[in-house]
Amino acid sequence: MMFAIIESGGKQYRVSKDTELKVEKLSGDAGEQIQLEKVLLINENNKISIGSPYIEGSVIKATILDQDRDRKIRVFKIKRRKRYRRAQGHRQSFTKIRIDEILHGRA
Repeated sequence: MMFAIIESGGKQYRVSKDTELKVEKLSGDAGEQIQLEKVLLINENNKISIGSPYIEGSVIKATILDQDRDRKIRVFKIKRRKRYRRAQGHRQSFTKIRIDEILHGRA
């Protein structure tokens, strides 16, 4: 089974063909094809290629499924005995993608 480790939005993800995942917001509309070029590692039939930091010429082709925002989290600050309370909410934007193809760039 072929899989790759990619970097997107400062995080690393293990992906294989037809994997669906949520990554930090990427530009593009739903249904659009994108290419992820920050490929750190590719395992192809137990033959491992490791980049330093990225593998030259390797590309992951993906399709954007959805642009959305995650559930709301509450940020609540309090200092006891000082009557200090602050409440704030935050919703993080994300992009849901499906991996279509892993292309290995060979040197």
